[in-house]
Amino acid sequence: MQLIVKKNPTELAKAAADFISKRIKEVLETKDQFTIALSGGSTPKALHELLAKPPYSQQIPWAQLHIFWGDERYVLIEDEQSNAGMAYDTLLGHVYTPESQIHIWRTDLEPEAAAADYDRVLHTYFGDTGPTFDLVLLGMGDDGHTLSLFPGTEVIHEQNAWTKAYFLTKQDMYRLTLTAPLVNRSSCILFLVAGPKKAEPLKEVLEGEYNPDKYPSQIIKPENGDLVWLIDEKAAADLE
Repeated sequence: MQLIVKKNPTELAKAAADFISKRIKEVLETKDQFTIALSGGSTPKALHELLAKPPYSQQIPWAQLHIFWGDERYVLIEDEQSNAGMAYDTLLGHVYTPESQIHIWRTDLEPEAAAADYDRVLHTYFGDTGPTFDLVLLGMGDDGHTLSLFPGTEVIHEQNAWTKAYFLTKQDMYRLTLTAPLVNRSSCILFLVAGPKKAEPLKEVLEGEYNPDKYPSQIIKPENGDLVWLIDEKAAADLE
């Protein structure tokens, strides 16, 4: 695991953009396409806005990317809560990636059907064995959740399925998510965490006892890939 601390969210976003650009360049030296899973939230939004502008908009070969999402709220893409909608507004609407290479969750289907559809897309692209994404971007909530793996939910411990749809009672809505086994097969996982509200849960995730039912981010452990935590000083405040 690598831990990188930046002064503030602005510097964090710049470091993340540099990291992503470099990673894409390195992978495309040996492959024709780069697969990335995006995240929702305020920190990724700032990153997207940076990537949508020069120099990143010009130096990243966007047409060679296949873009996925780690999770999604069960809302239509036009909804302000949609992770895919946010990505189009802040990034994908400003660079060129063929639509056939942008893989959104089908929230126009029933929740279980949407999860099954995404599972089919993933198996079609990756096959049944071996590594998956070249890079997964993740955030961490104030409660220690990541993806749509929330504290106390059964999906945290899913061992077989690649995707899940379930009703999250505390949000009164369905969530669609990739599962830990699939994400942990990725070549690289990059957590982006910023702000003082993240300090206490981050300390528990990184330095506390292993208790993924309380802090689901702990269950993200790449089998053979790199795990990088990129955080700002306020999020790092309680770390030893």
